[in-house]
Amino acid sequence: MAHHEIEEMTKRGVIGVWTHGFYDGWAPNYLLSIANNHNSIGRFYETFGNGGADTRVRTLRPPDTRREWYRPNPPLPKVKWSARDNINMQESAILLGMNNVASSGEKFLNNFYLKSKRSVGKARAEGPAAWVFPADDARPAEQASLLNLFELQGVEVHRLEKEWRIPAAQESLGEPGTDQEKTAEKPDAPAKSKEAKKPAETIIPAGSYVVRMDQPYSRLADMTLDTQYYSPRDPRSYDDTGWSLGALRNVKTTRVTDLAILNAAMQKMGRIDPPGGIEGQGKTLLIQHNTDNTLATLRFRLPSVPMEAAEDSFEADGIRFKAGSFIIRNADRPQLEKAARDLGIKLHATSATPSVSTHPLAVPRLALVHNWQNTQNDGWFRIPMEELKVPYTYVADTWLRETTLLREKFDVIILPPMGGGGPAGLSVALRGLPMRGDPRPWKNTSETPNFVAPGLDSTDDIRGGLGYQGLANLERFVREGGLLMAVQTSASLPVAGGMTEMVNVADARAMQAPGSVVLSTIDDKKSPITYGYDDKLYVYFRQGPVITVGGNFGGPEAEESAGSPSRSSGRGTASDPDIIQGRPYEPPEKPVRRSPHEQELYVPEDLPDFVRFAIPPKDQQPRVVLRFAAEKDLLLSGMITGGNEIAEKPAVVDVPHGRGHVVLFANNPMWRGETMGSYFLVFNAMLNFDHLDVGTAAVKSK
Repeated sequence: MAHHEIEEMTKRGVIGVWTHGFYDGWAPNYLLSIANNHNSIGRFYETFGNGGADTRVRTLRPPDTRREWYRPNPPLPKVKWSARDNINMQESAILLGMNNVASSGEKFLNNFYLKSKRSVGKARAEGPAAWVFPADDARPAEQASLLNLFELQGVEVHRLEKEWRIPAAQESLGEPGTDQEKTAEKPDAPAKSKEAKKPAETIIPAGSYVVRMDQPYSRLADMTLDTQYYSPRDPRSYDDTGWSLGALRNVKTTRVTDLAILNAAMQKMGRIDPPGGIEGQGKTLLIQHNTDNTLATLRFRLPSVPMEAAEDSFEADGIRFKAGSFIIRNADRPQLEKAARDLGIKLHATSATPSVSTHPLAVPRLALVHNWQNTQNDGWFRIPMEELKVPYTYVADTWLRETTLLREKFDVIILPPMGGGGPAGLSVALRGLPMRGDPRPWKNTSETPNFVAPGLDSTDDIRGGLGYQGLANLERFVREGGLLMAVQTSASLPVAGGMTEMVNVADARAMQAPGSVVLSTIDDKKSPITYGYDDKLYVYFRQGPVITVGGNFGGPEAEESAGSPSRSSGRGTASDPDIIQGRPYEPPEKPVRRSPHEQELYVPEDLPDFVRFAIPPKDQQPRVVLRFAAEKDLLLSGMITGGNEIAEKPAVVDVPHGRGHVVLFANNPMWRGETMGSYFLVFNAMLNFDHLDVGTAAVKSK
């Protein structure tokens, strides 16, 4: 198809048309993937741009004008070019391409048929047979959301009528957030009997959902649910390298290779709506915190209804409720019943009084910040807020600079990834667009009537960035009780801006992580930010930052770095002790083994007073909430080299400042409509913004 268009364009005297100028095409996240994922053909055109609508004389680089084997008719070294030229060239090529398809319609239709036929045969040719979504998933709303997404894409979803058992030898991907990931027996593990080593069969409950691999769009489902591996030997990926949707959405999935499941009794589904409502009797309503994102919708839908968060797990009527579960006392039952049915949330009514400490769940006033250079990253935060009906105000960095009393207007401010990290990132944030020339407005006028859609931001001048005054305004906002959440590259702003102590944010030295799915572990189960989560959580991580916590006060490390000799040069071998001559040998004390959490905040007893003076009090020290897994367990999907730079390092850190808090994210919790499993890290922080100290030693001592 490309050669046809090149031939036709060149025949008409167009200079500089060629193919083989590919990007890697690994990540299925551009519009052409819509066709590729549905057994059709996706085309990717790139035409010389202009950086604006003006006509200009453009000079090309020598590498772009050389004749190559794939480019016998290269572009001219200098060309007068405009946006109109760009559009004309694209439109011409597209019309020629469409004519080619129309003229050879039977061939292309037959190709579509063959691809679809082979996709139906996938289950028996290369497998798997199916992907199963267990009926007992703790997050039914998110499970339904993912399955409905497949339905929207033309992927058929079925539901098992009876329990199904997978033989013990069955290969399974495991369940995100649980301990069922694939594991191998460690060489040094103690010997067990053959009976003890024998794996048990997997029981899939009746009512579980099945995405069969013997259907026309099976490859779309398989590609998005399976893990991805991108070899470090390959050219650097243009975009993300991992996107396993079950893991990122914190939804259980099981990869089934046993063809017998295709013969199981099952019904084809349409739209899936999780059941919701109230069961039981009593004036107190309890909602299990399962991190389903519809819980945030419920809170903001009923802002006038008092709701409390349980500060620990508790039991009521024989049901075990997690920490963070919602407690609603003396509620309007019909009002809650309707909301529960609409949102697919189950409530339990009880006459018992939960014996657990609680605090009010807030309905915070939220500001979502953007700059005037790029709004793509904050757009991925806006979409879930709007879809989940979480109200927010969209504000610019320049507005923060001009608004002193932020705490009077907002409770929570989110800084999505903006600009670079480190000191350079702070400089870019403070400067913004240079204050040169005339003001640069961004607003609707008679000449530009479509710049700003209703509800979006506008200004008379986009220059100047956050500025020192904006940084001071944010610091005051936090000090007066607000919550500032800073994500990925934006994490450097509050750290370098002096709002945190005992925290450092840096760029990776040698690590390469071009958008991957990695494992993290809950480090502080008492923190309200982790309410509702299990011990493990898969998150999206791209390149940085690397967050470290602690005062670097010294003290023996838990162990020597792997492979490094531990003795000085001298007599004997590398494994012999270093015996100093002229005095009796005294074996050294064995170093105390500390977990990363313990080592970070370790303060040696012999620390000098003038250094100890700099240590903040306990209630002002950083609190690691989420931590990246050990290097051997870190990567699920995609590619990471040099993963030791983030292994067992903090992923989410809560830092008190004044009466408020700064929460730093090394992962991106809201990215491309994929990371629904980590959304509630943000929502938990928001709903508990004024009680984030819960579970700390400082609170316990009060």
